[in-house]
Amino acid sequence: MSDLSAFPITTRWPAQHPDRIQLYSLPTPNGVKVSIMLEEVGLAYEPHLIDIMANETWGPEFLSLNPNGKFPAILDPDGPGGQPLALFESGAILIYLAEKTGQLLSPDPATRYQTIQWLMFQMAAVGPMFGQLGFFHRFAGKDYEDKRPRDRYVAESRRLLGVLETQLDGRDWIVGEVGGDYSIADVATLGWVRNLIGFYEAGEIVGFKDFPRVAAWLERGLARPAVQRGLEIPARG
Repeated sequence: MSDLSAFPITTRWPAQHPDRIQLYSLPTPNGVKVSIMLEEVGLAYEPHLIDIMANETWGPEFLSLNPNGKFPAILDPDGPGGQPLALFESGAILIYLAEKTGQLLSPDPATRYQTIQWLMFQMAAVGPMFGQLGFFHRFAGKDYEDKRPRDRYVAESRRLLGVLETQLDGRDWIVGEVGGDYSIADVATLGWVRNLIGFYEAGEIVGFKDFPRVAAWLERGLARPAVQRGLEIPARG
């Protein structure tokens, strides 16, 4: 049996199955990237719900795994060389799990780097911009009299949807030739687009109807059983 006692996070969230990947997360657009990925590739894992309302990411146990205080994070008891590996940042985790399993990241060097570039597009652009729009459209920022911040993120979110719309011309998935293959680029992006038009209620303000390829891609992605399961993990109490 794997010994994870050297990792302080396991004192706060004990591993009932220490031989499995330990996932520390919450089903947000960032969090579900990893739960969806784990469901897609079929690795055994144990999810732990992190309560951000109780500031659990800022406790010493969680910070020992991710000093940036953000989820998701994982602890793999069977990392490189058979040694435990702690990892944070969702993009890094997706690449790691893809390489560990040989799934959802092409071995062809050109396609591999195209996939990583679209993963970075989500990390650097889609996530931050959609998140800011959510703040200014639905949450505390909606009460600001000055609507220029909201309008800035509306315009940028719409522009990013246009980038995806163009990329999906003739493709089922984000990367590859016509047709393309489902990859970690799709895994990373699905939850954010879903959240934009769902939880953030921003579909109308960004004119989502103007992006039919993105809408069709989202529908295809959400129809995948692994995506449906991953979107609900870890289960909220």
